[in-house]
Amino acid sequence: MKRKQFILTLVVLAALVALVVWGRDSIHFNFGVFRSQLALADWRRIAVGVACIYLGYVFRSVRWALLIKHNKKVPPLSLLSTQVIGFTAVALIGRVADLVRPYLVAKKADLPLSTQIAVYIVERLCDFGSMGLMFSAAILFAAQGSLPHPEIVRKAGGSALVLTLGGGLFLIVVRLTGNAVAVAMERAFGVVSKKLGHAVGQRIGAFRTGLDTMRTFSDFCVTAALSLGMWCLIFLAYLETSRAFIASPPLASMTLAKCMLLLAFSGVASVFQLPVLGWFTQIGAVAAALSGFFGASPEAATACAATLLLVTFLSIVPVGLIWAQFEHVNLRKVAAESEHAGEELAVAEAAESTE
Repeated sequence: MKRKQFILTLVVLAALVALVVWGRDSIHFNFGVFRSQLALADWRRIAVGVACIYLGYVFRSVRWALLIKHNKKVPPLSLLSTQVIGFTAVALIGRVADLVRPYLVAKKADLPLSTQIAVYIVERLCDFGSMGLMFSAAILFAAQGSLPHPEIVRKAGGSALVLTLGGGLFLIVVRLTGNAVAVAMERAFGVVSKKLGHAVGQRIGAFRTGLDTMRTFSDFCVTAALSLGMWCLIFLAYLETSRAFIASPPLASMTLAKCMLLLAFSGVASVFQLPVLGWFTQIGAVAAALSGFFGASPEAATACAATLLLVTFLSIVPVGLIWAQFEHVNLRKVAAESEHAGEELAVAEAAESTE
């Protein structure tokens, strides 16, 4: 895993160097204008954005506590530290630290790691579903002519809605007849590759285990409400931060639909998050979207993209580092332990499936 991450880091670094060499002559960037965009920004709006992100972590803690209540009841805010420290690890170490949160919850609540990875899967599904619904609604109901490249964007919104509804229907089927679906999919993919069939069957089994955390319709409704509420807070953070750049008319007049499109761009850019280096790739991708799609100047787009990363992703790092000290958590150590534990669990599940 570390070797793959090292190779990927080198590839991305080479791409960044090539981009800088190309852009040095192709793009005229004025650092004085960049600094003035930051100086003229409305930092009260940016502070509101940070507050929204912080409140979102409270929603995450409450949601996780709800999802494990059938295994063990814990106070809704007792898992707040695991969320804050976990996302701090991802910000500083990269996506390889994704399992830190379920690992810390498993230790704090004294539950098997497998159950918390199942909860993590459900959490991710809820995030994707909430994001898909919000994106589709914002795009499909946007005023005529209010979006750049409206034909492409509306097709993307329609596709996102179809995928979200189709995914929801698939999850309902898995929830009701999970074992049968796992066996059927394992046999179907097993025709191509027995190993692939086992992997697909295991994944569906993990989905089924995770979905068992929502045993009643009220569980589903509360989880969905918390997920949508959290993503509304994240969306508001993006909107307030973008509108804070009052010296740039395209950013100061950011609409709801455009901001939803920006949030989608940022989400895609953050999928392959590398330690530190990933911050710059994300800034570059979001800045390119702000400049190319919304017409902001390169300086304003870069200033906004960097501030968005600071507000939505890095603002929790100081709190996370302090909290980790109080809880005696070493981020690198716990990231390595969680990765190793996840690999061991995957090997054990694979061995069980072949017996």
